[in-house]
Amino acid sequence: MKNPRIAELEKLIKKYQDSYYNGEAEIEDAEFDKLWDELKALDPENAILQRVGADSGNFSKIQHIMPMGSQEKAADPEQFLAWAAKHTYDKYLVEYKLDGASLELQYQNGYLVRAVTRGDGSIGDDITANAKKMNGVLPAIYKDGQLVPFTGGIRGEVIMTHEVHKKYFSDKANCRNAANGLMKRKDGSGSEYLKLITYDALALDGKSYFNYEEEKIRWLMDCGFNVVPLVICLNPQRVIAYRAKVMEERKNLEYDIDGLVIKERAINLEDASRARPDRQIAFKFSLEEAVTTLRKVEWSISGSTYTPVAVFDEVELNGTKVQRASLANPDTMRKLKVEIGSHVVVVKRGEIIPKIEAVVEEKNLRTFPVEYPQTCEVCGSKLIDDGSRLYCPEKSCAKRVLHQLLKFVQTVDIRDLGETLVTSLFNDKVLKSVSDIYTLSQEDLIPYFLNEESIEAEKKSLGAEKVYKSIQSHRNMKLAVFLAAFDIQDFGETTAQKLIDAGFNSLEKLLSADENQIAQVYGFAETMAATIVEGLKENKEEMLSLVNEGIISIEAEGGGILEGKSFCFTGELNKMKRADAQKLVKDNGGSIKSSVTKDLSYLVTNDTSSGSSKNVRAKELGIPVINEDEFLALFK
Repeated sequence: MKNPRIAELEKLIKKYQDSYYNGEAEIEDAEFDKLWDELKALDPENAILQRVGADSGNFSKIQHIMPMGSQEKAADPEQFLAWAAKHTYDKYLVEYKLDGASLELQYQNGYLVRAVTRGDGSIGDDITANAKKMNGVLPAIYKDGQLVPFTGGIRGEVIMTHEVHKKYFSDKANCRNAANGLMKRKDGSGSEYLKLITYDALALDGKSYFNYEEEKIRWLMDCGFNVVPLVICLNPQRVIAYRAKVMEERKNLEYDIDGLVIKERAINLEDASRARPDRQIAFKFSLEEAVTTLRKVEWSISGSTYTPVAVFDEVELNGTKVQRASLANPDTMRKLKVEIGSHVVVVKRGEIIPKIEAVVEEKNLRTFPVEYPQTCEVCGSKLIDDGSRLYCPEKSCAKRVLHQLLKFVQTVDIRDLGETLVTSLFNDKVLKSVSDIYTLSQEDLIPYFLNEESIEAEKKSLGAEKVYKSIQSHRNMKLAVFLAAFDIQDFGETTAQKLIDAGFNSLEKLLSADENQIAQVYGFAETMAATIVEGLKENKEEMLSLVNEGIISIEAEGGGILEGKSFCFTGELNKMKRADAQKLVKDNGGSIKSSVTKDLSYLVTNDTSSGSSKNVRAKELGIPVINEDEFLALFK
């Protein structure tokens, strides 16, 4: 029996394809691409993935000279680089991917005989009468005043300029829809408002008019055709940089483009004849990225770490208006060469928070260097810039201590000891370290729940009693939880568990490990290892004191029905809070992940058929996607 989601995707894709090719596209390209990618992940060989589209039945049908298949596509630089790693060219030829309607002009001995729409990729509608009215459709091919006896096909894209759309067809949703509708009118009216831009040609007469792709564009231009702009890039990184530049420039173009087409210099007829050519790719723009101007950099302080945050002119990413994005750390800023006034590419992939991905390379743009904070705003210590982070080195810095206290309470999950109460206790110097949490008595807590009059009347505080009991019930914990609770940079619970699983399965072993030993564990780079060793050394005395004095009891490693299994949760749960579900996993030997990776055991969601990025990624990797009931059944 066919997967119901596959059947649903087939229906949606066919519906939106048909509306696209008949002039009234119902959704944006990026939304259509998400449906396409999901079907590809679920059923890579599905026949509909080979289907191009279909024209209306209003015109006679004509066989194409040049196959008009669909291209492979990359939605972001990572996908493009993955393709480029398998397609190494001396030069990458890059053209605009025009957002219009494909058209093939068929010539015999230099004279136009037919103009054929894309149709299903092999057969299209004959709209010759309409095409002859369009700008850029030549009734005969001349070069240097002489007829060129060309027999074959010339392919291009029918577009409507923004100016024409605004002036005459503003009632249409966009230029592409308007162009599609006009070019297929029975009476041909309105076709004179359209323009053909060409980018391909194939001769059938055995003559050689060009030897390379760039010569083909030059030949088309010399013959009088409108041609697509062509740029030659020497490596994939230059392609990515050029894409960023075009993303900024496209708002000023006279017509719409929705990406770039990247191909090799050699003309590959065998590859071009395939339903889906392999030697070229459409590097598309996305609703999840935009170009804007960086106005300033603010520094967000979390504990000891100062994190740069970009503030820029507002842009819309996937329906959300955005003005701020992460710049990660000083090394990232230096690598990007970001400055105030730079034009930057902002991305928001899936459910990840916005970030600056690239800086558009431009000459004569006035920019100013970003100012880095030099001293801690709380204790005045000189900040240390080690590249991967900018931080205050003073362990006794009030902001660092408070952050560590809050981190400990959150990680150990002492829920009744809330942030406001912790902050008040810290400000009153009742809490000065993690160890102080376990010395709190009910008497210490009562003033934070009762006023002086109530205390004098010897009233009992249920709130103070509840907090005290909550603290006492959290003296027993797993080693990974204990380690993560000390707020060491890059050392969360999952990271700690990886070290434990690699053999550092006791507090003593971890505290005595050096940078080289930790760096040898898979996934731990030298910089990360150095940060962890430094953090453990800094907290060593208090960690050992808590354990050796019996204040904290570390559970033995291993055991539990979920041992070795990892879970990622997405969306709302109905029967329990997500925090409770995650705790249930940890209590039974499992681990929690925040994203879908190849080593994930289960993705838990009550919307298993949704097209969310996590669902799609899980299906691509073959990871089981289960709902809440199936999750709870694992514990029976």
